[in-house]
Amino acid sequence: MTTASGIRAITLDLDDTLWPVGPAIEKAEHLSYQWLNTHAKSMVDLWPMERLREERMRIYKARPDLRHDLLLIRRMALQAAFAQLDCAEEDKAQLIDQSLQVFMTGRNQVQLYPEVLASLERLSTRYRLASLSNGNANVERIGLGHLFYATVAAHEHGMSKPDPRLFHIACKALDCQPEEVLHVGDDTLLDVEAAQAAGLKSAWMNRQGLSWSGQGAVVSVSDMNELERWLERNDKH
Repeated sequence: MTTASGIRAITLDLDDTLWPVGPAIEKAEHLSYQWLNTHAKSMVDLWPMERLREERMRIYKARPDLRHDLLLIRRMALQAAFAQLDCAEEDKAQLIDQSLQVFMTGRNQVQLYPEVLASLERLSTRYRLASLSNGNANVERIGLGHLFYATVAAHEHGMSKPDPRLFHIACKALDCQPEEVLHVGDDTLLDVEAAQAAGLKSAWMNRQGLSWSGQGAVVSVSDMNELERWLERNDKH
């Protein structure tokens, strides 16, 4: 369906747009570290949680070519930690795999912002929706997959926002031209300005009520309900 505004589809960032990411990551890290403390105590004794975080950040800064795959960076940090242990490589690999599975279980136990579910249910009846994320959350595991026409994750395509190619991949998955797609996200650079540069319309999910400091004017919404109201007003013109 094409609306009066010309918007046929909406791409949505996930973390800090549909749910707060901080609590989910913190919970996931604690769950995986507790698992490691039970199954790989000798590694945990050498590598406190903070040291693992520092190693991940070191890799992230040193390897910008890997920033589209945050789970791989986690794996590499664990590989560095396990390298100091005197055990079979096969055993190390299995422990790393299992701890990452525990992490991903916690990572996808998110708490949606209060209005999100009902809003997505309404929007999905009017627009094609696609998730478009640099993170590793999984809308299927979260229980939202049925509301999305497509999902686009940076780690699956070897590139991340603000690369315009990722936005164009989403548009192709939606069977829409860029100018027919509205991208909604919380990051002023990676979401708002990047979407505009790729030829999409954009809206800033500004839950904190911040002042816009980017280029030009921007559509700023405080939550998904306000986004819906903006879409309704826009369709009347």
